[in-house]
Amino acid sequence: MLTKLLYLVLMLFMANLGWISDKWLGIAGHITQLWQRFAVLLPAYFITLVIAYFVEQLVMGQVWPQGWEFYSITVCLFLVFSFPGFVYRVLWK
Repeated sequence: MLTKLLYLVLMLFMANLGWISDKWLGIAGHITQLWQRFAVLLPAYFITLVIAYFVEQLVMGQVWPQGWEFYSITVCLFLVFSFPGFVYRVLWK
């Protein structure tokens, strides 16, 4: 239960990282345009998936195969989680 909650908090953080920080994934570069903020979501999503893969491997001992439904749901969840950052950066200005 705690692992799932920590993963959701990580996912929330990674989804909003491109909106809150002016750097690419909070590390380097400079984001100036709106499309660049949306472009940060893609590598952040994949980083989050890789972390989830290794956490599942560590906790469960094996990784269960996932279909396209899993990935479509997690992409939608990632976009919903990024909404507070979008509101903060775009709609409040």
